[in-house]
Amino acid sequence: MEAITARHRHRELSEIIEDHRYRYYVLDEPVVADAEYDLLEKELIAIEAEFPELITANSPTQKVGSDIKTDFAKVQHQTRMLSLDNVFSIEEFLDWTERVKKDLGYEPAWLCELKIDGLAINLTFENGKLIRAATRGDGHTGEDVTNNVKSIQGIPDRLEQDKKWNWPKLIEVRGEVFFPTVEFAELNASLVENEKAPFANPRTAAAGSLRQKDPRVTASRPLRMKVHGIGSHNGLEFSSQSDAYGALHSWGLPTSREFKVLDSVQAVVDFIEFHGKHRHDLEHDIDGIVIKVDDLSAQVQLAETARAPRWAIAFKYPPEEVNTKLLDIRVGVGRTGRITPYAEMKPVKVAGSVVSSATLHNQEEVIRKGVLIGDTIVLRKAGDVIPEILGPVVAMRDGSERPFVMPTNCPSCGSAVESAKAGDIDVRCPNSQFCKDQIIERIIFIGSRAGLDIDSLGEKTARALVQDGIIKDESELFDLVGDDLMKSAAFTKQAKVTKEEEPRLELHKNAEKMLEGIEKAKTAALWRLLNSLSIRHVGPVAAQALAAEFKSLEAIRAASADELRALEGVGPEISVALKQWFEIDWHVQIVDRWQKAGVKFVEQPKQNQLPQTLAGLTIVITGSIEGHTRDGAKEAVTDRGGKAGSSVSKTTDFVVIGENAGSKAAKAEEFKRPILDAAGFEVLLQQGPEAAAAIAR
Repeated sequence: MEAITARHRHRELSEIIEDHRYRYYVLDEPVVADAEYDLLEKELIAIEAEFPELITANSPTQKVGSDIKTDFAKVQHQTRMLSLDNVFSIEEFLDWTERVKKDLGYEPAWLCELKIDGLAINLTFENGKLIRAATRGDGHTGEDVTNNVKSIQGIPDRLEQDKKWNWPKLIEVRGEVFFPTVEFAELNASLVENEKAPFANPRTAAAGSLRQKDPRVTASRPLRMKVHGIGSHNGLEFSSQSDAYGALHSWGLPTSREFKVLDSVQAVVDFIEFHGKHRHDLEHDIDGIVIKVDDLSAQVQLAETARAPRWAIAFKYPPEEVNTKLLDIRVGVGRTGRITPYAEMKPVKVAGSVVSSATLHNQEEVIRKGVLIGDTIVLRKAGDVIPEILGPVVAMRDGSERPFVMPTNCPSCGSAVESAKAGDIDVRCPNSQFCKDQIIERIIFIGSRAGLDIDSLGEKTARALVQDGIIKDESELFDLVGDDLMKSAAFTKQAKVTKEEEPRLELHKNAEKMLEGIEKAKTAALWRLLNSLSIRHVGPVAAQALAAEFKSLEAIRAASADELRALEGVGPEISVALKQWFEIDWHVQIVDRWQKAGVKFVEQPKQNQLPQTLAGLTIVITGSIEGHTRDGAKEAVTDRGGKAGSSVSKTTDFVVIGENAGSKAAKAEEFKRPILDAAGFEVLLQQGPEAAAAIAR
């Protein structure tokens, strides 16, 4: 880059970054995602590394936070609150550790902790009493938010006494205020209901809730805090950062239980990778891991730059939140007629994949999130989790945005939709028998792993079967033969022929696999067949309970409503849905035609039945378990007599946690249920509950 170009770009980036800092720190209304801001700052740092003459005291790289004036009273910090430098890959992190080891002459112990995505706060205690709370501001001066902070649950007004660590006369305690993720959606819904602008994400919700002029508003919000450091203090000596954390905990301050002191760089890398997989098991958002040199004398030796310590670094995870444009909100029709709004967005890369659409669940969800067509929105995608719109970036609106209106007619068949009934927020197309989208979705479900797991029967093939007129609905699925599929280009290809032979078509290999899968599915487990009929409210748990109790579809049909209702896992709603489903002629015709085609609606005798070692136990599985599909892991439990639970409670016997586990992992901790990893799950299956209990955590 030429010097003139560099100077121009440096000035441009500085202005952009300062504007974003103002919106982030002062307005609590950021208009770019953290990842986009990080890229801007990284570019500025690179320019200054090549052209150091561009560095001035006013450069954003030499500042911490924001020094822009606001209406809150100013507070001078006793000791400066620094920011942290970032690394974005393991390679960059390893380079940093090598520099630290070189400067110290040895490898130190590393303190690792979660980087909470919240608002930095400084608490000042005098003679054990909280006298002041302030935001970080520019690092030297922050805003006085004492009254608001005092309303946060878990922050003591007075420090507790401890025999080992006597608190000093004056001490500054640093930490992060955050908004619990579970309560974030509820807050936004209430703001929209009261015609107020929603927050874009939990971090802005925390900042906006804390910086309220009326402390009663802050008190009404479920803010929490974790402390992670000490600023100025007198009469207190620690040898390490971890000792300081022990003292903070003993004084009754809310410290994190997740930090660890590790003695090797590889152990730190393992810590980073573990929490990268489990970052959504927590009550708060994290965007990375903070790694510090634990020894305080080594921290003094390493010193600091103008804005950040050299003895600490923040490892930032790949972004799971990005901003993009909400181009439109359309609706799709599900297999039970439910009409679901979904967002069409400007394609954006997040969590390793390009995303262009996301479900919005129902019309009330659209209202609750406060999004308008044309909004810039905050999109989150956590690993394999379905993309979710968190909310709009209200500050980016220009007046052209418009609200979503649920259609009054089905977009597939044109039928007038049914309005939501009492207790039901869904809107449905009543034309179940002839609505093409519903038929296609039902066939897709039959082919899915949750249905009959038929190879090559997916969205593309299901749509071709119906739209090309091969079958009119799912009742004809088991009558399919190769000649039927020859009518559609979706299932055929040009056969390899000799020069003497006439050109001809033949079936694709996938079409042959689909026919083989359909034939095999005729003897599928009864519960899978029952689940594949798309009876409203009847899912895998209810289907398995019905199959185990009644052994055949005929017996299920003949059972009284009371008999069905009394069965655990069924209940009144499902029993009513079952009886009503079989009262409709075309439903019965599906069953009859399947049976004529050879489908066995009876409980199949299990080959080599496994010992019922898990009988009477409830096991909840969350995340991906190595060596098992999601359904396969549950079947491994039920094959041994156990119940595969859908939610964690005090009566759950074991919780198995795999990769990309969800909120059930946190529930397991909350209810203190025995937790197993993939290896522990194998012990449970092979050796039984006693052996598993011995290794559970």
